[in-house]
Amino acid sequence: MNDSSWGAPPQAGYWGPSEQGPVQGAAPAGPAYDAHNAQQTRPMPIVPDVPAHGGDQDDDRGAARLSGPLFRDDTPSAGSLGTPSQKPQEPMPSPVPQPAPAPQKKSAGRDLGAAIGVGVGLGAVIVASLFVVKAVFVGVIAVAVVVGLWELTSRLEERKGIKAPLVPLAVGGAAMVVSGYVRGAEGAWVAMALTALAVLVWRMTEPPEGYLKDVTAGVFAAFYVPFLATFVAMMLTADDGPRRVLTFLLLTVVSDTGAYAIGWRFGKHKLAPRISPGKTREGLFGAITFAMVGGALCMQYLIEDGTWWQGLILGFAVAATATLGDLGESMIKRDLGIKDMGTLLPGHGGIMDRLDSLLPTAPVVWLLLVLFVGSG
Repeated sequence: MNDSSWGAPPQAGYWGPSEQGPVQGAAPAGPAYDAHNAQQTRPMPIVPDVPAHGGDQDDDRGAARLSGPLFRDDTPSAGSLGTPSQKPQEPMPSPVPQPAPAPQKKSAGRDLGAAIGVGVGLGAVIVASLFVVKAVFVGVIAVAVVVGLWELTSRLEERKGIKAPLVPLAVGGAAMVVSGYVRGAEGAWVAMALTALAVLVWRMTEPPEGYLKDVTAGVFAAFYVPFLATFVAMMLTADDGPRRVLTFLLLTVVSDTGAYAIGWRFGKHKLAPRISPGKTREGLFGAITFAMVGGALCMQYLIEDGTWWQGLILGFAVAATATLGDLGESMIKRDLGIKDMGTLLPGHGGIMDRLDSLLPTAPVVWLLLVLFVGSG
C-alpha cells in the first residue's frame, strides 16, 4: 500500500490504516497521533462516510486542507478545526472618478513664427525682383526650379531607389524657363523635348538595370517642375507682366490662407482622407471664397481691361488647381513615406513644398488671362 494514499474509507469516528499498521480499537473523535510518525499526521474533521483523498490527489479537494473549508459550499467560521480565523472581507472602495482630460487645442503642425518670417522674406525678394528688372525674376524662377528638381530627385533615390539624372534635368529646366520667357510657348515646348532626350541619353552611361523607371521619373520631373514653372515666365512677357505674376501669386496665397483659416476653425468633413487627412471640405469652401473675392479685386484694380466677374472665374479656377496641386504633392510624399520634400525653408519644408500649389496653377492663370485680356 502506498504510504501517501488512504485505503478503505474509515468508519465514523475512526482513522484509516497508517504505515504502522491498523490501529487497535476505536479512537475517540478527533485527530489520531502516531508516536513514531507524528510529523506526518494532520488534523482532520470528522466526516462520516466520506472517502479521504490521498497522495497525488491531496489538493484543493482534499479533506485535510488547512487553508479552506472541506467542501466548496462550506462557510468557514472563526476558530473551526483546521481553519484559521478569518475576518469577513470588507467591500472594496469604489474607484474615485477621474476628471475628463482637457480637450487639446488645435495645432497648426508647424512653427508659425518661422513660417511667417520665411514667407515675408521670400515675398520681399519676389516683389523686389519682379518690379525692378524682369530678367532678375526669371533668374529667381530658374533657381527655384533647380532646387526643386534637386529635392525631388534626392527623395526619389533615397526612398525608392530611382536615379533620375539630375544634371540634364537642372540644365534643361533652367533652359526651359529662359526659353519660355524669350520665345514663348514654342520655346518652352522645344526645351522640354530636348530635356527629355538628354535624360534618355544621359542615363545610358550607367548599367541598364532600372533604366526604364529612371528615365520615366526623369521625364516626369522635367514636366512637373520646370515646364509648369515656365508659364510664370511667359506671364511676365506681357506689358503688365509683373502685375499678372503678382495676381497669380496673390490668388494662390489667398487660396491657401482661406483653406487653412476656415479648415482649422470649422473643418469637420474630410476632403481626401486617404491622401491628405488634414484637408476638409470646409477648407476647400474657404479657399474658393477667399480666392474668388481676391480674384475680383485683382482683376478690377491690377489687370488692365479686367473686370470683377472675370476675377470670380479666375479665383475659382485658382482655388481648384491649387487644391489639386497640393493633393498631388501629398500623394507623391505619401508614396515616398515622407512629410516634407526638404528642410531648406524653416516652417515650410522644402522649395517643392511651396511650389506644390503654384506649379499646376500657373498654366491655368496664364491661359485665363490670355482669354480675358489678351497676351499683350
